[in-house]
Amino acid sequence: MLEQLHSERFVDASPAQVYATLLDEGTYLASERTMYRILEAEGEVRERRDQLRHPAYAKPELLATAPNELWSWDITKLKGPATWSWYNLYVLLDVFSRYVTGWLLAARESGVLADRLIAETVAKEGVTAGLTIHADRGPSMTSEPVAYLLADLGITKSHSRPHVSNDNPFSEAQFKTLKYRPGFPSRFGSIEDARAFCRGFFSWYNTEHRHSGLGLLTPEMVHRGRAEEVRARRADVLAGAYAAHPERFVRKPPEPPELPGPVWINPPQKEVPPQ
Repeated sequence: MLEQLHSERFVDASPAQVYATLLDEGTYLASERTMYRILEAEGEVRERRDQLRHPAYAKPELLATAPNELWSWDITKLKGPATWSWYNLYVLLDVFSRYVTGWLLAARESGVLADRLIAETVAKEGVTAGLTIHADRGPSMTSEPVAYLLADLGITKSHSRPHVSNDNPFSEAQFKTLKYRPGFPSRFGSIEDARAFCRGFFSWYNTEHRHSGLGLLTPEMVHRGRAEEVRARRADVLAGAYAAHPERFVRKPPEPPELPGPVWINPPQKEVPPQ
């Protein structure tokens, strides 16, 4: 009976299918229930062929307390002029400051292009050690050129779990800001048009966009270490407004938003003590 159940033609079949097929061929070896009992005794009440076993992926828990400690990067598609034409926008984002440290627009997705972008951006930012770069598991992100580059530069690599978008939320949020920006077209007329739009967008995003997650500071202010200075100036303006017209502030003197603090990708879960 086991020889039949392990045979090539029955390895994917249930005992009911094996029983009925053999019966139609004029052969009776055992009842369906007996087949299950035999398989159970062998510990085989499951798939009887070798299955691909996916590794258990750990949830990335990453912390940024200052600029250039943790970058996130991803690739998004921008529609070209033809129905099935796409451009690939590579973006490197500092998680603490939300500053776009580097970007590249290309007609194809390539680990070699990603390697070049990362190398140029690391050199431009003057990063020497202590940087982690987080990405999802796309082919460019897991490519050998990128892996070798990060190893050579002493940069720690981190990857999202498969099919878990929440593991790379900052890149996803930045792409949403891009695509909901006024003037973002449904399609770009050419790759030059797309590059021109991206140059304007990233300049605005880094230097003019007051980010709600940064105490309404721009990414550049935070990334270049000017956050405390800007907040102090804001506090002076508000103090002057309060001194001139305290009646306008019913509850308390006004204060500027707090400075941004540590940023997590997947903060550790607090353990609940047993009752």
